[in-house]
Amino acid sequence: MSRGDLDDAQWAWIEPVMPTASGRGRPWRCHRSVVNGVLWVLRTGCPWRDLLACYGPWQTVYSRFVRWRREGLWMRIWLRLLAHAHATGHIAWEGCAVDGTYVRAHQHSAGAPRRVSPHDEKGGSLASQMKRWGAVAAA
Repeated sequence: MSRGDLDDAQWAWIEPVMPTASGRGRPWRCHRSVVNGVLWVLRTGCPWRDLLACYGPWQTVYSRFVRWRREGLWMRIWLRLLAHAHATGHIAWEGCAVDGTYVRAHQHSAGAPRRVSPHDEKGGSLASQMKRWGAVAAA
């Protein structure tokens, strides 16, 4: 077991959310080693192909990561963790804030005119848009 791998208590908490085998096809590789492999790749930032051999083939870990993402498994784990942290008082919600100095808005959210090509189907021709903006400015 590596330094960043899930210990027995952490795995016991996540295991009930993990999918079960249908009984058809080849037996699955242990979910715990796959989850530890995914966490190792995300923690180190290395490419999937450089995954350590102790976590299994990189193709298995990557395909399971993608499949679980599509199925919403990571979101279910996150929500379970969030609910547990909230229930035990480990989250101080009153300390959360979103400030405009940290979150930059896109230029179009401030009312800037949209740049379009002269033949843009949605906005019409550039000349017609200039007329519209001129009418708005005159009003």
